[in-house]
Amino acid sequence: MTSTTKEIPIELLPFIRVYKNGSVERLEDTPIVPPSPDQDPETGVSSKDITISENPSISARLYLPKLTAHNQNQKLPILVYFHGGGFFLESAFSSLYHRYLNNLVSQVHVLTISVEYRLAPEHLLPAAYEDCWAALQWVASHSADNGKEPWLINNGDFERIFIGGDSAGANIVHNMAIRAGIESLPCGAKIFGAYLAHSYFWSSKPIGAEPKEGHEKSLPYLFWNFVYPSVTGGVDNPMVNPEGPGAPSLAGLGCDRMLVCVAGKDLMKDRGVWYFDMVRKSGWKGEVELFEVEEEDHIFHIRNIETQNSKAMVKQLASFVFE
Repeated sequence: MTSTTKEIPIELLPFIRVYKNGSVERLEDTPIVPPSPDQDPETGVSSKDITISENPSISARLYLPKLTAHNQNQKLPILVYFHGGGFFLESAFSSLYHRYLNNLVSQVHVLTISVEYRLAPEHLLPAAYEDCWAALQWVASHSADNGKEPWLINNGDFERIFIGGDSAGANIVHNMAIRAGIESLPCGAKIFGAYLAHSYFWSSKPIGAEPKEGHEKSLPYLFWNFVYPSVTGGVDNPMVNPEGPGAPSLAGLGCDRMLVCVAGKDLMKDRGVWYFDMVRKSGWKGEVELFEVEEEDHIFHIRNIETQNSKAMVKQLASFVFE
């Protein structure tokens, strides 16, 4: 007799399978690696894992650049980072993001909190949004010495809090900036800058060079229905379509500066440019800049950190943080 428990009701190949018994098989995840509390041998960056919340379970990996006697008391910009992966893949603890952030932290010299938020389908959206907002609140609470994390208290510059992410993580950045414009963070903390790389936005109508045929079968469309099946408006919900019905005005973004990065060969490139244009025309009082690398694809800068184009993106982020 064959068991029906392993029948596959949902699969998004080559990424994930969800079986009838509820078990989930992720086909594309990179392996989990430990932090480097005694400094990463290549970059000198120290990292450690901390718990932000037990219930729900939210944790993070913290990164501190190499400090010398000369700069050990220097206050560093704080970057709260949200990884990509379509809201259902990857981890703050994966080898992919650990390597990327070690490199970024050593080059840009920022204190970084990489958030481990809950993933779909075990935890459908808005769980990831709620987790990332809780992480942002946790970071902000340290600005009045209410927190207990020594790296943040001793080394964090709370006048320069940045949020950043790639793909789904960049979508989270947008939603956190919108929320920060409506709700206050603890201790009067403010988000100074937002960094969005290869942002995951979509809508029911294709724009720019997006294929007109089969739009409803495009991966961004399928991903959204997979991770947030119950949401009002589907793929036109304001969380994924910032000009969808009922979307809050981008003039209310709760940050002072924004850097939007796009890649020429990325399926979602036109969405990034579209978002940049919307922010620019919204009446928002902040400064927004667009950085494009023409000959690259989606999240190339994370997969291949050694290339010239990846190094150019890190330099662009450094100049954005320290302008």
